[in-house]
Amino acid sequence: MINSRIGLVIFFLVSVITFSNCNKHNKKKPIVAEDIEVIKDSVVFSFSFVGCNRVQYGDWHNDSATNASTANLSVLKRIFDDMTGLTQKPSLFFFLGDLVLAESDTTNLNAQLKAWVELYKDKAFSEFSNSGIELVAVPGNHEMLFYNTKDSKEYPLAGATPVWMKYMKPYMPADRNYIMGTDSVVNQMTFSFKRHNVGFVVMNTDTYNPPTSGKMYGFEGLIPTQWIVNQIEQFKDNPDIDHIFVLGHKPYYVDGKPETGHKGFPEGPILWPQLQKNKVIAMLSAHVHDYQRMQPDTTGTYQIIAGNGGSKGPAAFFGYSMINIMSSGKVQFVSRGFDKGTPYYQDVPGNPIKIQDSTTLTWSANANPYQGN
Repeated sequence: MINSRIGLVIFFLVSVITFSNCNKHNKKKPIVAEDIEVIKDSVVFSFSFVGCNRVQYGDWHNDSATNASTANLSVLKRIFDDMTGLTQKPSLFFFLGDLVLAESDTTNLNAQLKAWVELYKDKAFSEFSNSGIELVAVPGNHEMLFYNTKDSKEYPLAGATPVWMKYMKPYMPADRNYIMGTDSVVNQMTFSFKRHNVGFVVMNTDTYNPPTSGKMYGFEGLIPTQWIVNQIEQFKDNPDIDHIFVLGHKPYYVDGKPETGHKGFPEGPILWPQLQKNKVIAMLSAHVHDYQRMQPDTTGTYQIIAGNGGSKGPAAFFGYSMINIMSSGKVQFVSRGFDKGTPYYQDVPGNPIKIQDSTTLTWSANANPYQGN
């Protein structure tokens, strides 16, 4: 018993001496809550998008506005320069249609798309084209339709699909899935692909269709709806996919209201419920020359219109939008832009590009459900 007590005393004395020596030589402060490293939420994948950069008909040959490409040159360069200047550059950039004016015949379409590709590779734009940001080109109505002056309506332009593919196929993902078989020729611009943990379904919202019986022209705004839904469902069932986005030139909701005419597309009432059912984060579109963000059903899927790429219209600012997938699983949305000039194609370097809108795209009702003019 005595030996045990002596042993305990010796152990206690050694421990006190050791602890004192450690404190004497160890200059570190005691660990407190503020010293514990907090793992911050970080961006694991990001992509950007915008559409509608072409000039107006009256400005087609205006050297201060454009060149043979019919692109709004000053705005396009500012968008590209801003993206390449970001600390966190997007991995993908979706150009959501109306890159060129066209909307007349395949001769103009061919010449303008050829000039657009040359512009994209030009020295002035080479910083972006060589940046490693993957460009995904999506056709719009100005590439796929023609304007009929007799009835002031737009109709599918025969021959537009092969012209688009001739110049823009290099700017479509090589690993994309698309419709095979007899319908593959006209549906080449509707496809799906995966990047990181994100599934993308890209729609040609003006798929060519021939005239029906008794009609001179086909209908505008058609999409291969069932194929699109099938791709969405496959992404939903894929354990490697956490987020799904559907993209196309034309939106379904505009100013908070569903559109099945020229502003939207006829299959919207069929497609939209499938987006909600399969928890698609957002439909990303352009066509309307404005910036709008909305959550039409109050909860669930968003409709974001980024048609503020430089074409004349109601948009208060020109720029682009970006989505960041965070390590926490959150989906961060940011829209960047600058106050446009007068006329709309005027270069306004004094108007800085800044964040115009930002939010987290929550599935529950967004705290700020609508942004627009």
